[in-house]
Order: sequence, then structure tokens, then C-alpha cells
Amino acid sequence: MGKLLNIFTPLHKMTRRNYLERMIDDKVHCMMKAKEYEFDYWDGDRRYGYGGYKYIDDRWKKVAQQLIEIYDLKADAKILDVGCGKAFLLYELKQLLFDATIVGFDISRHGLADAKEEIRGDLFRYRAQDRYPWGDGYFDLVLSLGCLHNLRIFELETAIKEIERVGKNKYIMVESYRNEQELFNFQCWALTCESFFDTAEWIWIYKHFGYTGDYEFIYFE
Repeated sequence: MGKLLNIFTPLHKMTRRNYLERMIDDKVHCMMKAKEYEFDYWDGDRRYGYGGYKYIDDRWKKVAQQLIEIYDLKADAKILDVGCGKAFLLYELKQLLFDATIVGFDISRHGLADAKEEIRGDLFRYRAQDRYPWGDGYFDLVLSLGCLHNLRIFELETAIKEIERVGKNKYIMVESYRNEQELFNFQCWALTCESFFDTAEWIWIYKHFGYTGDYEFIYFE
């Protein structure tokens, strides 16, 4: 398998979270609303998700720059984002790689509609757990940030195998935990997660499904 990376974790750690407050805030109702993945999840009340997911200058630029350096992406690279949301990372990649072919898909109509206008035409609605409409090794990089833990184990098999199949290079980030405190915090905070696996379990899953790419975990410390 590939390398353990530390690309997204600095962004994750910039946000403060009150775990107990979320757990006791009618959490079942909030989970059901969040799993619609529409306005409330992205831009509604914080209890349903992000509480306003807006483009911030340079927030994703550093991530884009690291990906370009790590994977030696050329100006005409082909890049796929699985579960792209509002695709702010793809937008930054396109600003740095003007001739790149960028593609993103997500299940959220609201997320896709609120992407930057310059790349909206490169995005479409699709599920991560369905077979992807590209040939083997079509993309120079396939990435998926904060998406796959929202799938169930039998859906993960298809998603991971498809990411492996269509990408020359791969990078997956998921939410995970290393100890009981992080598991508790994770269970309190998560609204959409279906796969609560620790790092050893995720690595086993990746190997079991034949994944050879890079990976990252974020934790709720």
C-alpha cells in the first residue's frame, strides 16, 4: 500500500468542536437531516453539518500545492475528486494547473450547484459506490476527502476498487480513531458516518480490497 500523509489534518485541527453539545442536541433528528446532504447540511444551522461552507481564499490552495508536488502533477494532468462537495479543492487545482482536466462528482445537488462557476461544468451528480464511467488508469490522480466513511462496508468495496482502478495515483482521507476517547468524540460529533473503524481496521480494509494508494486519517481529539 501507499504512504500515510498529513495534508488535510492541519485544516481539520483549525475547527473547535463541542462534542457533548452535539450529542445531546436531538442528534437523531440532526443526523437524518444531515444525511440529505442538501442545504441544511452545507449552509444551514451548525447542528446539521458545516453551518455555512464557504469559499475562503487560500484555504485549499496549500492542499492543492502539496498534491501537485507529491504526485508530480503536470499542467495537463487528469484529476478526479470522489465526493467533491462544493469542489473548492478542484477549483484551486485548476488555478494552478490551467490545462488540467478536472472532474468531480457528489450526491449533493446543493453542493454541486454552489461550486465555483468556473468549474461547475466539470462536476456531476453520482454515487461513490457505483462503477465509475472511465477506463483503467484514466486519471493521473484520484482523491477522496471525507467521503468514504459515509458508506457501508459492502459499498466501500466497490468505491475503493473503483478508485484503485481508474487512478494511476490515489489518495483517500477518512475520519477514524486511535483510542476510546477519540471514538467517543467521533460518535458524538459524526452526523453522516456509517463506518466507525479505527486506523488498523481501515488499513485492513484497504489491503483487503486491493487498494495501493496513499491515505490519511483525521481524528476528533
